[in-house]
Amino acid sequence: MYTSGMDYDREIGGGATAAGAGTMLIPTRFVWPYGGRSVYLSGSFSGWSEQWQMTPVEGCPTVFQMICSLPPGYHQVRVSDGILHEPLPKILEADLEVSRHRISAFLSTHMAYEVLPDSGKVIALDVDLPVKQAFHILYEQGITIAPLWDFCKGQFVGVLSALDFILIMRELGSQASNLTEEELETHTISAWKEAKLYLSKQTNERGKAFSKRLVQAGPDENLKNCALKILQHGLATIPIIHPSAEDGACPQLLYLASLSEILKCVCRYFRHSASSLPILQQPICTFPLGTWVPKIGEPNRQPFAMLRPSASLSEALNLFVQARVSSIPIVDENDSLLDVYSRSDITALAKDKVYTHINLEEMTIHQALQLGQEPYSSYGAAGQRCNMCLRSDSLHKVMERMAKPGVRRLVIVEAGSKRVEGIISLSDIFRFLLIS
Repeated sequence: MYTSGMDYDREIGGGATAAGAGTMLIPTRFVWPYGGRSVYLSGSFSGWSEQWQMTPVEGCPTVFQMICSLPPGYHQVRVSDGILHEPLPKILEADLEVSRHRISAFLSTHMAYEVLPDSGKVIALDVDLPVKQAFHILYEQGITIAPLWDFCKGQFVGVLSALDFILIMRELGSQASNLTEEELETHTISAWKEAKLYLSKQTNERGKAFSKRLVQAGPDENLKNCALKILQHGLATIPIIHPSAEDGACPQLLYLASLSEILKCVCRYFRHSASSLPILQQPICTFPLGTWVPKIGEPNRQPFAMLRPSASLSEALNLFVQARVSSIPIVDENDSLLDVYSRSDITALAKDKVYTHINLEEMTIHQALQLGQEPYSSYGAAGQRCNMCLRSDSLHKVMERMAKPGVRRLVIVEAGSKRVEGIISLSDIFRFLLIS
């Protein structure tokens, strides 16, 4: 948003130019010289029920104008960013606390085994497996994360994720790299994990993200603890592991649980008793939820990560690591959403060993996205992968949409133009419900 809205009074009549004299309507020119992307006019003369888009003045792209035929008299006018700034419903602190308490109580009394599917498969990787082979397995199996098994220790010791692949790609692309593509043939996951600790110091990453201790949960652990572990350790999933013996020996990997499955349980439980959660019908813009594009002049706000399709893959990988984001909206010159490039998309580089012969600075985001699509795919088809919502959507609607399989985040867009306004993730929802 480029203008938060400006109200002013204007007197129409008397000295105003009146084309079509004798009529009660006077053509009146309104001018907005302060720039913007989409500038709209509304006023008391229409009961504030309509708004009209102003057009740029020819040769002056930062000046907008509009001519309206108005009756003589005083009129209140508002120029804004296109969003009708109606008073938002007030959130009662009591309603907020009641809702949080009921969700917390539900999660505290339901266990991790309840999110286990009736059937499915889980894949674990041996820590002595070559890194190159491991990433081909992730790609071929259509997964982005796998627990690591150490036969010598007889236990699960960590996970291999898309972030590992990103760090390796950046390391291979670095002129100072000590790791070559050939070494990936024999470089084991275990050796990479040791090198990763060193890389973390160079990239100033959070130490907890590189912890050697596996964060896990048991099948009898409550869902609230599972969600808090995922949030506190910045994880995408948490392995549900059942120890076959009292001493923890011979553990069995049952499932990889995510916030999506936990949210699905919440939505299913409260679906027919939504009134017991007073906050569910409130629009998401009324809550401290998600990351939003800063308004012009808004202090102390970090830039919102967005990229053009022509941006290099190197730029995207740097954002993933340095800005600590898991997805980047890909937008056109008007900041309208075209696609989303996520950390999980990096495994597509394993297709036909693409990573062995690409230059991260030369490959564009558009090219990287098409690796996982058919050659004839376009942004029209790719756009179906984008999960979107509006700032006016209710929290209930957003939660239901994010509880669907594979949906980790929603891009908040402007109605009609699809201009990106922000992004809201599963972790945002659970931080708001359990921690805020």
